[in-house]
Formats: sequence, C-alpha cells, structure tokens
Amino acid sequence: MRRKKMSYSALGSSTAVEDYLERILELINSKGYARVVDIAAALKISQASVTNMVQRLDTERLLKYEKYRGLILTATGKSLAHKIAQRHKLLTDFLGLLGLDDRVIYHDVEGMEHHISAPTLRAIEALTAQLRRRPALLAELQDAIA
Repeated sequence: MRRKKMSYSALGSSTAVEDYLERILELINSKGYARVVDIAAALKISQASVTNMVQRLDTERLLKYEKYRGLILTATGKSLAHKIAQRHKLLTDFLGLLGLDDRVIYHDVEGMEHHISAPTLRAIEALTAQLRRRPALLAELQDAIA
C-alpha cells in the first residue's frame, strides 16, 4: 500500500516535530535505541501523544516505527535531527561564552532554537568563532555583561 506523503507543516507545530526528532536522536545516541516510553519520559508527555506523533513522523518518512519494537530515524530524519542538535549546541555554546547561568541558557535556547532564522544563526556562528579566536575580546565582552 502506498503511503500519502504529508508536508512537514502538515505534521502540526514544527516546534513539536523538532523537539521529537531532537529527543529521539539523543536517546539513540545515549542508549542505542528509542522507544515510545523513553520519548514520553524525556518530553514529559503521555505515551499516547508520543505514539500519535511517531506514527505521523513515520508517515512523513522521518522515522520507521514498528508497534512494540521501537523506532529508527531514516536518513532524512537523522539529517534533520542532526541539524536541530547542531543549532541547539551552537546557541548553547554562544550563550555559554557570554558567561550566562546554565538555567538561563537552557530556558533561552529552548525558546530561541525553533524561531531563529538561518541568517541570524550564521551570524551567531561567525561571532562565536571570532570570540573563541580572540580571548581578549571575549573577556572584555564578559566584563561588560557582568
């Protein structure tokens, strides 16, 4: 039976899709597998909600899901999840360079990561690289922030 391919936006909130893919990748990297129960615990939501989204992600061909067996990311899903994880890491690293508290960083990154544009992300990446190459400038900036 041929599956109807849904558009990424038809999956609902892209924020939710990104959160799922990010958590699934984290689980696979840390445990070697991801199951609905693990995803539900990581996202602090019901297993039924996770099952619904996982089935939708399977329809979109971002992962392969077999009831009672777990799931794996497809090449497309894995690529998208890696991009999401890289964006999260870049924003975390950038705010960390500024000397912000870990709780503030976590909260801000969770809010920013789904709404930041590609040009702004590239600018933050360039700025982060420059600050790492120029410790004196970084120290000056940290002093100004503190």
